[in-house]
Amino acid sequence: MKKNFSLENYLLLYIPWGLAMIFKSDPQLSYMIAWLGSFLIFYLTLSGAIRPLPRDLSLGEQLMRPILLVQIIFAGYMCLTTIFFYLDVLGYVDFQKTSDYYLVDNDLLQRTAECQRYYCLGHAAFVTGILMFMNYPDKNDHKYYIPSEKIANLLFITAIITLPLSYLFIKIPGLSQFANQFTALNFIAGTLALAFAIPKKKIWNTLICILLFLFNFYQGLVSGFKEPIIISIMVLGIFLYPYYKKLVLLTFIPAIILLFVVLPTYNRIFRENAWSGDLNTGDATELALNATLNKDEVPGSDDSNWSFLAYRLSEIDMFTRFVQSTPEKVDFYRADLLKQSAVAIVPRVFWPSKPITENMVMERVYAAGVVNRNSTVSAKPAYIVDAYLSYGGVGVFVFLLLYGIAAQWISVKAEKLFGGYILGTALIFSGLFQIMWRGLSFEFIINTMFWSYITMIIFQKILIAAHVLKPK
Repeated sequence: MKKNFSLENYLLLYIPWGLAMIFKSDPQLSYMIAWLGSFLIFYLTLSGAIRPLPRDLSLGEQLMRPILLVQIIFAGYMCLTTIFFYLDVLGYVDFQKTSDYYLVDNDLLQRTAECQRYYCLGHAAFVTGILMFMNYPDKNDHKYYIPSEKIANLLFITAIITLPLSYLFIKIPGLSQFANQFTALNFIAGTLALAFAIPKKKIWNTLICILLFLFNFYQGLVSGFKEPIIISIMVLGIFLYPYYKKLVLLTFIPAIILLFVVLPTYNRIFRENAWSGDLNTGDATELALNATLNKDEVPGSDDSNWSFLAYRLSEIDMFTRFVQSTPEKVDFYRADLLKQSAVAIVPRVFWPSKPITENMVMERVYAAGVVNRNSTVSAKPAYIVDAYLSYGGVGVFVFLLLYGIAAQWISVKAEKLFGGYILGTALIFSGLFQIMWRGLSFEFIINTMFWSYITMIIFQKILIAAHVLKPK
């Protein structure tokens, strides 16, 4: 790490934040500097200007590593999607000014710019942590290996086995938290197995993996959330990219853009009917699909997309409310959230009366006045918000730096344990630690990372015992 550390290079990442702070008296200018600054950070890191990308694989063959996919999803979602809320604050709807006499809420505009500066600072700290620890071992330095001809079969078997395991953990009282691990691992293993089977023309493997992929896609469709659907398409495109570059660029990118356009209407109609209990899941899905395809006939659909873009695509609206209340009305939590995270780690099977994690998280939401206590809405703060709530701007820098370090260290560790990128980062890191793509509240992040690491170690021991992974 020290050998590759250049303070001058890393300081370049913080120039946008510094400039945004200098011009913070002008909230519009400050916001735009911070927002555009994330594009600069993306360029500096992905071009290798701060530190060269790993040279052991081509760019297309290492897209799942933290500096690429995790940064693009986590930082891109966190920093770039706020532009719609910012425009909404200025009085724009569907990119058009609603009125020449619109009165801008200057206090909200100031808080929006402040939050964007925190996002820019967090982005810089996050990639600093990644780059500092981006030391992947050479192929000759791996402790274990698996013959390349056996990787496709291992991925296929993993996809088949993890599906029933995920349902098994749902049924066992106190261990349901592990179901999410195996559900994500099943999705990644199935998608990766499909990407391996298609170019190798393994007909039966391909057919079964297609069924698994469609099953996971349907599960995302009936979840009422946009992320599983978008991620399922995006991950398949990433895995197929090394084999079919032009086809992926021409089909998957437009498909993801289309999903962003149509999902707001679909999710709104589905939730209104399925979550209220008015219709069963199947009927609600059919109704939502019909409503999406016949959008002109759906009441309230005209403002659905803008409302989604401004208030649900990003989480800056909620962040501005936390900034408004903390520390003016609610003091910084300091180490309290870390203590609650330690409580969340203990499985309920060993502590039946353990406080419900969701309730612990929601207490700070209620205290800040983000959501009414009598409301049934869940509004869990994002990781960067919890970092701010703990120690303010210093917390944003420290906790986002640690977040980047953790993501990168786990990815490197996984590649060492599983003999390289395919099993280490693409399967294990992307499957077990998928929560890091989004970054939820401290309690959920720390709990999932702790037990996913334990699961990773156990899985490696099983593969060694089964002579699938072999020591060099």
